[in-house]
Amino acid sequence: MGTILEVQDLYVKIGEKEILKGVNLSLPAGEVHAIMGKNGSGKSTLSNVILGHPGYTITSGDILFKGESILHLPPDERARKGIFLSFQYPTAIPGVTVFNFLRTILRSYVGKEISVKDLRLQLKQEMETLGIDPSFANRYLNDGFSGGEKKRNEILQMSILKPTLAILDETDSGLDIDALKIVCEGINRNRRPDSSILLITHYQRMLNYVVPDKVHVFIDGKIAMSGGKELALELEQKGYDWVAK
Repeated sequence: MGTILEVQDLYVKIGEKEILKGVNLSLPAGEVHAIMGKNGSGKSTLSNVILGHPGYTITSGDILFKGESILHLPPDERARKGIFLSFQYPTAIPGVTVFNFLRTILRSYVGKEISVKDLRLQLKQEMETLGIDPSFANRYLNDGFSGGEKKRNEILQMSILKPTLAILDETDSGLDIDALKIVCEGINRNRRPDSSILLITHYQRMLNYVVPDKVHVFIDGKIAMSGGKELALELEQKGYDWVAK
C-alpha cells in the first residue's frame, strides 16, 4: 500500500514560539513507529498538527496522507479520511453516553447510518477483549472515568473505527501494569497491513508489549535519532541527554 504518513521538513510555531524545527518522518503501511522524547520536545505538537489543530501555525513543510497533502483540510475531514488521535487527556462529555458517541462518530466516519443492533454486537465483542463491563456503554463519555477507563475507551474507539492512521499520544500515561497490558493488547489487535500506528511515549515499558518497527527520538523540536526497537532500550539505560550530545 506504500506510505501512509509523510512529514516533510515541517516547521510549526504557536504564537511567536517555534516548536517543530524541521521534522521529517515516513510511516509505511503495516508499521508501528514510536516517538520518544522529554516533555516539551514537540511530540504532542506533532500529533495535534497532523490532525489540524487550529492553535498551531505551520510556517513551512508539508504533511502527506497516502501521498496527498492534508494541510488545507479541517480536522473533521482529516478524521473522515481515516486519521485517528487518541488524546493524552481525553475530554469528559456529560450527558452523552459512550454508545451514542460511538454511533455518532461512526455514522460520520462511514457516511451512513449504523444499526443499533449491529453496533451493540460489535461493542460487546470489543469490550470483552478490552476487559470492559457492558454497562460501560451507557455511561457518559469520560465523565468520572478512571485514567485506565479513559485509555481503554480510546482504544475501544480505535477498534470500532479501524482508522488507516492511528496516533496514540501517551496512551500509557497513568496506567498500572495490568491496565497497560490490556491497552497494549488492544493496540496489537489493531495492527493491520493496510494501516499504520504512531505511538508517542516517554517510556520504554509500553514498547515491551507493542513492539515498534522503528523508534524516533525527539530533541528540541525535531527527530535527532532513529533506529530499531533496541534504541528504546538504550534510551532507558542512557537517558535522552545521551542523544542530545
